[in-house]
Amino acid sequence: MKFFDSLFVNRCAERFLKKHGFYRKMITDEILLDMDKAAERKLTGEKGGQDMFSTWMKIPEKTPVNENVIVIDAGGTNFRSCLVSFDNDGKSEITCFRKTSMPATDREYSKEEFFNAIADRIEYLRDKACKIGFCFSYALEITKNLDGIPNAFSKEIKAKEVLGVPVGKTLVEVLEKRGWKKIEKIVLLNDTVSALLAGVAANKDNVPYSSYVGFILGTGMNGAFIDEYNKMGGGRQIIVCESGKCKEIALSDFDISLDKKLDVPGQYPLEKCCSGAYLGKVCLEILETAAREGLFSGEDASLILSLKSFSTVQAGDFLNEYAGIKDCGENGSVLGGMLKSKRDRKLAFILIDSVVDRCAYYAASILASCLLKCGKGTEECKPVCIVCNGTTLYKTYRLKERMEKYLKEFAENHGLFFKTVCIEDDITLGTAVGALVEKSCE
Repeated sequence: MKFFDSLFVNRCAERFLKKHGFYRKMITDEILLDMDKAAERKLTGEKGGQDMFSTWMKIPEKTPVNENVIVIDAGGTNFRSCLVSFDNDGKSEITCFRKTSMPATDREYSKEEFFNAIADRIEYLRDKACKIGFCFSYALEITKNLDGIPNAFSKEIKAKEVLGVPVGKTLVEVLEKRGWKKIEKIVLLNDTVSALLAGVAANKDNVPYSSYVGFILGTGMNGAFIDEYNKMGGGRQIIVCESGKCKEIALSDFDISLDKKLDVPGQYPLEKCCSGAYLGKVCLEILETAAREGLFSGEDASLILSLKSFSTVQAGDFLNEYAGIKDCGENGSVLGGMLKSKRDRKLAFILIDSVVDRCAYYAASILASCLLKCGKGTEECKPVCIVCNGTTLYKTYRLKERMEKYLKEFAENHGLFFKTVCIEDDITLGTAVGALVEKSCE
């Protein structure tokens, strides 16, 4: 494609995106504003917006020793379970690992069906440990006895009867009816909390981190930080942000149109802009709108409008293929193998990459907000440790590098220092640690 043709395609795409209110920029101020309104919403009962949940957990000083923990990880499309053992030196071992489907993704589940489905999936772990760590990756209000009460489901989970129900207490009741005898304790936590705790436990080199942040960008997206100065009460503890529920952001026409088509409209506006469960859907919404408005040639427009679905993985495959990073086989990626015109492939690349770029800005904004809220990382020798997790973050075309770039620019402008780390089996390790923590002061 000639230079001037390429330049024209770029300008055409930018005009189209601007026309529909689609912008790529940091939204830290909007997220912070929504965070500050969380306490007021809790008092007034106002719906929507981020929930700043206290976890009531003390931050452990070191890895546990001589302990066995049953770990449950429920979130996204997968349900994982295993046994984690810590030896005399604090070294962890994961055994009895199983991965199955997450209940209530296919249809609406009753409360009884939901908890029995979980019990069925962990029956093989019966009485292998007396403590259970349950990573439940949905909007949870953690109670002072470390149970969790969900107030909303994202990722298209369908189990309305479970909302408002204490998950740990209810599951234990079901397990005891089935004959389980050794349950002394069950702790509910969010995947961001698990990631954060893994950072604390895995710091074998005793790096002088000033604080920790947990961040997830997979099927869903969320952040957590440590309330270092007891601003929210309850002592120094982890706070879960439920970032995906932020409602102060400006939505594009594409986001609004997509939301109306989903099973649970009006919830999780930020998450629906860019998490793994929705990123591909946003891309398809943009491509279809561009096709209807004549940006693609006639034949390619018809082919795009014939697409029944377009996943985040398929979007990533096309970007990597177009950029020459990945060979998608003889027929190419779904979109790359479909589009006939070189110009249309270039246009599709720009539009889809714009969605990923916006996602990088939004992810960086969540992390920037957590850095500011924890109040640490003001010294280069004592950075904040950010534990990142999520297949969308690590496998989507240039997403992580852009997120870090935008966050670094923000941090430099605000005199903050951080280090992002990836820890093997972080959610599993952190959930096991979470099952062994003590309650913070009330």
